[in-house]
Amino acid sequence: MSGCVSCGSDKPGVKGCKNNGNCGTNGCNKLNTFDWLTDMDLPIGERFDVVEVRFKNGKKDFFRNVNKFSLNNGDPIIVDVPNGHHLGYVSLQGELVRLQMSKKNTENNSQIRSIYRLATTKDIERFEEASKKELPTLNRSREIISDKKLSMKLTDVEYQADGTKATFYYSADDRVDFRELIKALASEFRIRIEMRQISLRQEASRLGGIGSCGRELCCSTWLTDFKSVTTASARYQNLSLNPSKLSGQCGRLKCCLNYELETYMAALEDIPELKGPILTSKGEARLQKTDIFKKIMWFGYQGESAWISIPTDRVKEILKLNESGERPATLKEDTIDIRDEASEALNSDLERLDKKFNRKAKFNKRRKRNRRNRNRKPN
Repeated sequence: MSGCVSCGSDKPGVKGCKNNGNCGTNGCNKLNTFDWLTDMDLPIGERFDVVEVRFKNGKKDFFRNVNKFSLNNGDPIIVDVPNGHHLGYVSLQGELVRLQMSKKNTENNSQIRSIYRLATTKDIERFEEASKKELPTLNRSREIISDKKLSMKLTDVEYQADGTKATFYYSADDRVDFRELIKALASEFRIRIEMRQISLRQEASRLGGIGSCGRELCCSTWLTDFKSVTTASARYQNLSLNPSKLSGQCGRLKCCLNYELETYMAALEDIPELKGPILTSKGEARLQKTDIFKKIMWFGYQGESAWISIPTDRVKEILKLNESGERPATLKEDTIDIRDEASEALNSDLERLDKKFNRKAKFNKRRKRNRRNRNRKPN
């Protein structure tokens, strides 16, 4: 094989990055792992014999290279699967595979299936023919599900390379009795049927898409571990609890709400917790806004539009005074000016431009008047 045959590039000659099979970017597919040990000589006598293999939509599994085939990343291979064989692409080799197995809690034992051989042109053609059946099968299966009125959503269909089995991926809120459905699908397509339920996050990972940030979905590019996300993550970060803004493509809370949560939790340790307004001689001051990282809290009195900024240390002092029944005279902070440095600089620039154009307009007006006076004929 010359080049990564799984690359979608249409350039003539060797496809992809043109590294003659040793793809420098580890392919152009989802959930790739950069092989930073490729060009390094490791002090290991024998190379790790387990290979990571990629299948449709970023699904990966581990297979043992028992026959010591010379493999390159992106090479199509035929692997052993239950009740047949399947075609996949080499995605990772060497010691990084050992680390990936440890990360995914996969034991290096006899349960790991083996690699049969390198895929031939005939194998690839047969696999492409089977892949062409997936979309018609998906559409027809959805019609059957609709006729049987099952509360499930069929997301994807994946045919095995030998064409004897198809895996149907679906999502459902409740348990579904699909025994009659399997009989209908088996008689319709004349293949073995496997139903596999996936979560909505896994569905978004398989289908892919663009997030509200403008980038590809994290779950379809690098994120593999789905942790629970709650509205408490948004509350700790002072985010508006708007479901349309907090929900991702999968309809669940965005995974990125957890990315900075630990930083916010550490910063919130120095922020005093308020159960109500703080009391001063002037009246009750209610919290309006908190800058967690600058440790500044803004308070406002009822009936006043001005906010007063107070450091968190000062807020703690006032709370202690309130607990002892005392009220400070003032919050001891100046009212925040609505104009900040950036707005003041912008206003000064606008004033300078106004003066410049006013001078230019006056100059042009004076020049036109002088030209008229010169051109005016004497009586």
